[in-house]
Formats: sequence, structure tokens, C-alpha cells
Amino acid sequence: MTLWPLPLRDAPPETAGDAPDAPRHRRWDLAAGAAGLLFFLAMAGIGGYLQRDSYLLRSPFPPLEARWMPHAGPGTPFAVAVAVLVVAYGPSLAARLPWRALLGSAWAVAMAWTWALALVDGWQRGVAGRLTRRSEYLAGVRRFDDLGPALRGFTGHILLHSPDNWPTHIAGHPAGAVLTFVGLDRIGLGGGAVAGTFCITAGTSLAAAILLTLRVLTGEERARAAAPFVVLAPGAVWVGVSADGYFAAVAAWALALLAVAATRTSPVRTAVAGLGSGLLFGAAAYLSYGLVLLVVPAAAILLCTRTLRPLPYLVLGVVAVVAAFTAAGFNWWEAYGLLRTRYYQGYGGIRPYRYWFFGDLATVVATAGVASVAGLRRALAAAPRALRDGRQHNAPALAAVLLPCGFLLAILAADVSGLSKAETERIWLPFALWLTSTAAFLPHRDHRRWLAAQALAALLVNHLLLTVW
Repeated sequence: MTLWPLPLRDAPPETAGDAPDAPRHRRWDLAAGAAGLLFFLAMAGIGGYLQRDSYLLRSPFPPLEARWMPHAGPGTPFAVAVAVLVVAYGPSLAARLPWRALLGSAWAVAMAWTWALALVDGWQRGVAGRLTRRSEYLAGVRRFDDLGPALRGFTGHILLHSPDNWPTHIAGHPAGAVLTFVGLDRIGLGGGAVAGTFCITAGTSLAAAILLTLRVLTGEERARAAAPFVVLAPGAVWVGVSADGYFAAVAAWALALLAVAATRTSPVRTAVAGLGSGLLFGAAAYLSYGLVLLVVPAAAILLCTRTLRPLPYLVLGVVAVVAAFTAAGFNWWEAYGLLRTRYYQGYGGIRPYRYWFFGDLATVVATAGVASVAGLRRALAAAPRALRDGRQHNAPALAAVLLPCGFLLAILAADVSGLSKAETERIWLPFALWLTSTAAFLPHRDHRRWLAAQALAALLVNHLLLTVW
């Protein structure tokens, strides 16, 4: 069902980075980026002050889950080289490459950037050993040798004081998360090295998914302008290696397929893309409980495309995933209720909400970067005009504003809930990494400088701190 006709593919292209670029507006960009940086530094300073006499915040280097440990590693020269090349040639190549080549190149360069950052900590500590710790998924893989009973009894091991309680990350996620690594193990791809490689490979495909979504909704020019920023995201520090990078990619492709389904006039293509989107949305919900908040950016996509045509197929796909897990014996709602109890049994019940409400938002700055803060300022400033012009079918401008606002609202909802106190630099990857695309609002002449700021932030975090994820 179409709410009112709007063939997005035939809409006039929206010029990326065409917001007013007079010196006054560029000064506001710098002020916004500086404010984001100062906000992060202030929360780090306040966190250090609050922990001067005790471990009040239950985090080694708040607001990030990391330890102060200046170091370098085998990935250092490669990370610097990737950063220099993307800053120097990224904008021009993104503007000239054929579209399909750009998608493939974005994935490849994002993978190179993420691998290089992960290897700053060395192979064992940075990649192969990340997911083998006793709190991680691989610690419980052998308990799923008998899959049926393990799934049916999953909820009986969630609470902290239950018999043989699950490791932290298995207990903290629906069964689909650990089943991914069980599946890899079953086909002979077990172990930390394979798990780390899988998470990086899958997680970095998010770059291609974001660009595809942007092209479909906002036009190719804006997608090309955003490409270097999406590729060189500071959040790559946590994509390599955490399972949340893989979760972020599943969520991104779900949204990309929804955007494709919503903008195709062929009923068959709408059905296929919509069903695929629904299956991935369902999978995402069984990878991380917080990914139910994808409903917010999904609604933004349907709103800016002004159609409900993909909705029946999307619902069908979600229902199929829910039915499969329920038939296998895993009860999502029961598990989520028990997880909330376990959350407050641990650090979640001790970490002070009044600090982490702001501290978690500071991690978004670290993940998305200061260029995203400046770009988001431009996006919000453009919102009134985009909403007004949207009534005249200027769909790309409307989508360019609504999409980041959808992710921002999802982040705020998660923050208000208080169920993500700390560790949000990885938990919110499925939302925060999309904010990098707002840098397309910035004037083209400034892109290299903002890219350099993004790269420098990631390099400093990874070389000054030993991140947990």
C-alpha cells in the first residue's frame, strides 16, 4: 500500500554537502566538532575524578571500556598508511569510481582499516584471543553439542546465581548470538582466530550496506560524498574484534533491503527484498535484544519513502524467524525478562545512571567521530526545510535528514532505558556507525580535513588505550 505516490528513483538528485558553506556556517561546523570532543574529554575527566578513591563507575577508563596503555604493534604502519591514503584519495575516488566498484572498494578498504587497527594490539591479543575469554561466546560453545536441550534449557542458566550460569555475553544476548559461533564450529571453523576473522569480514560489509541505502534513499551523489567517512569510521576500533560489529552488519543489510523494497515498483522485487529484510530483522532481534530498536530507523525509511508496500513481506520474514526459534525451544520474552534481572545483579545495578546517561553519549562521539557531530548539526539544521520540501516530493532531502534522526532517536531511547550503562562503544555500533554518513552534509572542500580528524581519533584511541573489545 502506498500512502502517496513517490517514485524515489526518478526524484531529482540532492546535492551532497550543499548546505550553506559561508564562513559563518563553517565556523559552526568547527564549533560543533570541538564541542563533541570537549564533551568526550569532560566525561573522561569526570569519570576519572569519580573513581579517584573507589571503583564507583565499574569501568577502567570511563566512559570507554579500556585501560590507559600507550602502545604500538604490527598494525600501526598499516593503519597509518590506510588513513593517509583514504584522506588523500578517498573523496576523489569515491566521486569517480563506477558504482559497483565503489561498493566493493568501500568494503575492502573498511576491512583493511579494521584489520590494521585490530593488529595494533597484535594477533593474539587483538584478534585471535578476543572472543575466547571466559566471558565471551566461545567459552560456551561446547555446551551446545546437544543443541535441542541447550536451547530449551537456555533460560535456566541466565541468572547469575543459577546452576552453570552462562558466560556474560551468552547470557546477555538471545540464543542466535552464540549459535553463530556454534555453527562455525560445527562446520570445522572453530576457534578464536576464525571467530575474529568472521566478525571483521562480516562487520565491515556494513560500509557497503550503508552506501547502498544512501544511494537508494538520498541519491548517488550524497552516498559518494559519505563513502570515505563511512569507510574510515573511528568505530572500526570496536568492529575489530567484537561480535557487535557482526550484529551491526546484519542490522545494516536488513535496513538496506527494506530501502530497496520500499523504492521498487516491481511487485516481485518488492516481495523478495521485503522478505529478505524481514528475515534479517528477525535474525538481528535474536542476536541482540537492543536491536528491536531498529524499528525506529525502519519507520524512518517507510516514512520518507511514503509506502507500506514492503510491510507484509517484512512481517512475514520476522514471524518466520520467531517461529523457528520458538519451535526450537527458545523463548525470547522469557529470556529478556531474566536478562534484566541478571543485569541488575551485576554491574548494571551498581553503575550510577546519572553519570552513564551522559557517559554513554560520549562513547557515541568516540564511535562516530567529530565529523559526524558537525554533520549531524547540519542535518538537524536542514530538517525544517527538508520536512517542508518533503511535502513537495523532495524525497532525497527528506531521507537525508530522517535517516540519521532515526538512529539518533534509537540511541536516545537506549540511553534513557538505563540498560546499557557502559560498553556502548560496541553495543551501539549498529546505530552509531550510521551517523558517519552525516558528514556528507559538510562542504566538499573541508572533507579531507574532517577525514583526517576521524582517522586521528581512531589512531589515538587504539594506540593510547588498550580497548577491551
